Amino acid sequence: MTGRSTPWPGALADDTEHARAGGVPGPDETLRERLERAVDAVDAPDVVFAVSRSGRRTLICGGTAPPPPVPRGDLRYEIGSASKTFTGLLLAQLIQRGLLTGSEPAAACLDPGRRTGADPVTLGHLITHTAGLPALPADFYTRALPAWRTNPYGRYPAEAVTDAFLRRRPRHRPGTRWHYSNFGVAVLGHAVAAATGTAWEELLGAHVLRPLGLTGTALRAEGPKTDAVGHGKDGRTPTLAFDAGGFQAAGALRATPHDLLTFLEAHLDPAASPLSGALRAVRTPVLRRGLGHRHVHTVTWFRHPTNGGPMYFHSGATLGQQAFLGFRPDTGTALVGLCTRRFRARDSFVPTAYALLAGE
Repeated sequence: MTGRSTPWPGALADDTEHARAGGVPGPDETLRERLERAVDAVDAPDVVFAVSRSGRRTLICGGTAPPPPVPRGDLRYEIGSASKTFTGLLLAQLIQRGLLTGSEPAAACLDPGRRTGADPVTLGHLITHTAGLPALPADFYTRALPAWRTNPYGRYPAEAVTDAFLRRRPRHRPGTRWHYSNFGVAVLGHAVAAATGTAWEELLGAHVLRPLGLTGTALRAEGPKTDAVGHGKDGRTPTLAFDAGGFQAAGALRATPHDLLTFLEAHLDPAASPLSGALRAVRTPVLRRGLGHRHVHTVTWFRHPTNGGPMYFHSGATLGQQAFLGFRPDTGTALVGLCTRRFRARDSFVPTAYALLAGE
């Protein structure tokens, strides 16, 4: 594998092998060594680990494939379900601005003439995975099966998502049980768009991406000059760019490592951000579950304890890429992990990224 370290600010160089010997170790040398070992531990064509510590950035790139023409650190990567952290922040910002309350019944947003019962599924239920919905709609699999290995989500458009939601009765009374649901967050995106009269993509750009200066974040791939290419489980077969279909809010985003660090740095220092109120809101625990209520969740993040304080994280995967985003307020650390190989049994990527953040 090859490795490359780049402190930020600083120009990103080509992904050639990093010279690890000679010279006097700088203050970040231990961090660089840890990131290099993390890159080496992940078996994927392209691997990126990027850390911001108290505002200083270090980026390590490598992988089993030859370096692409565009440096790995400059490419956009599919982040899959980690997109939900952007969707949750968008909802929090719309609530902060008084455009929504979070208590709106989703069915009424999507179908204004529809009567809702005594316990309707609200926008808040959808973002917190407490709406009583399954991971995916019941008919998703029959629609997706013909393109299961290439484009399953692309065969399930927005209209199918909303129709499936309006037809379905929740398994449990909303707000009583937690069940992770791509279906629910996808519905949220469409309900928010309907309630505000603005497309979800436009809302995200106006209320999150542009205020945070995230110019390297998008919903669709443009080509090899801007977007990393994913690979199948074998680590060799290229995959098509991910098409989220009607599940945009649940998993469509792709971004550069530095954009993702900027996003996480805003969570570390909400007071310095134009989204300060929303950023504080998404760090606040909203539910506990499991034995002894040991699993803690915010509106958007999984939250685990460490010796110094809580760490927040979310992972994501598409048909050919994986992502891990996390931050720790106690150490002022943000971590981005990215790789271009589909998840497989005993995959080392997420455990390696989690250990990096937990061990800071």
